[in-house]
Amino acid sequence: MREAPELYNHEVETEPTVSLVYDEDGWVRPEFLKKLDVHLEAKDGQAVQEFIEPLHESEVGDLLEALSSEKRSAFVKLAGQAFDFASLTEVEEGVRLEIVNALPNEQIADAVQELDSDDAVFILEDMEEVDQEEILARLPFEERLRLRRSLDYPDETAGRRMQTEFIAVPPFWSIGQTIDFMRDDEDLPERFHEIFVVSPTFELLGSVALDELLRTQRKVKIEDITGETIHPIDALDDQEEAARVFEQYDLVSAAVVDEANRLVGVLTIDDVVDVIHQEADEDIKRLAGVGDEELSDSVLEITRSRFTWLAINLVTAILASMIIGIFNASIEEMVALAILMPIVASMGGNAGTQSMTVTVRALATRDIDSYNMYRTIRREFLVGILNGLVFALIIGTIAAIWFSNQSLGVIIGAAMIVNMMCAALSGILIPISMDRMGADPAIASSVFVTTVTDVVGFFAFLGLAAWWFNI
Repeated sequence: MREAPELYNHEVETEPTVSLVYDEDGWVRPEFLKKLDVHLEAKDGQAVQEFIEPLHESEVGDLLEALSSEKRSAFVKLAGQAFDFASLTEVEEGVRLEIVNALPNEQIADAVQELDSDDAVFILEDMEEVDQEEILARLPFEERLRLRRSLDYPDETAGRRMQTEFIAVPPFWSIGQTIDFMRDDEDLPERFHEIFVVSPTFELLGSVALDELLRTQRKVKIEDITGETIHPIDALDDQEEAARVFEQYDLVSAAVVDEANRLVGVLTIDDVVDVIHQEADEDIKRLAGVGDEELSDSVLEITRSRFTWLAINLVTAILASMIIGIFNASIEEMVALAILMPIVASMGGNAGTQSMTVTVRALATRDIDSYNMYRTIRREFLVGILNGLVFALIIGTIAAIWFSNQSLGVIIGAAMIVNMMCAALSGILIPISMDRMGADPAIASSVFVTTVTDVVGFFAFLGLAAWWFNI
């Protein structure tokens, strides 16, 4: 039996790679920015171009966000042809629009031709329609047609996110013909994981993975090794649904088809990772009622974004205050009630937020369905009871010792149990109800859950106290 040849005759000592751009905490190095500032102040275009030449597009994107508004424009202009417009897909929308608005449309049109179609669409989609049309008019006919087709799909759909560069071959080609075609064609995508097999009308018939293609003899027909395409994605599907398909079936790429099952593009894992990040970011922000604001937004834009939900929260806070007003006489009679009642409401609010966060995320990932919904609701209810009993014992003991009043300890303990149970139930039932009504459960659940826990907490505690002490 032959032994495998020895590939290495000696050990090679390697040192860990040190990032040029980032420090150990992932921040852009201050000294790196200072070097760039020197080149910008000197208006040395060649130095700027040499400076960014070894950088990845994502690193250039982080540099753009770290620079001030004035320096960004100077940076892009001095970089000239060396500036990779793909880096604009790595920055916030406000920064991206600021840069493209400062550049002539002719320069943007030249740069767009060098980008993958999905990156080009990402840059063009947020521009003014007039500028968008002028840029498209400067592109070659075929490329203009591809970009228009993607831009015609609704925002946040698979069609808008897909890449229109792909490899499609007829089923009667041989493996040899296919490989020769890929070697000779200069318009192939830079990276791809599979080739697609289509009919004369471009109807999707299947796909062939590259590893299987390379393992097969040249004379074999493509149709002989064509596998059924795994989960093709409709171009009108929501991008979040497309990402869920990737996650569920561990896909690296997927065909995108129109309503007639014609191949129109391909979604790749790098696009899907961006979608997952974007959707998670949106859900987190909506839970707090801050909309789609970004760090680059102005003070007025952020204020306007947050005002609506703060105004709604004010209304619900007034409702809670009205409950307190009902028991005004009881509070005047026993000051301890005013001291202790925020504890009940606060604990209920936190418990409700915990339940709501888990539920909203489970709804977003479709982990809650008709099969496990009631089991999940029952679980949250039992968790609420258990936590309520534990914290009722703790706060009841503290209140009894603090105010030398055992009855007060019993009352706040009972109120704690009631509010924790209601908090757990509202935290799961409100998001589920909103989802069933077609509303986004991440948008307003927190406001309503907080209202329920405040109102129930105050009413239970003050009501029990008024009844117990007859005040």
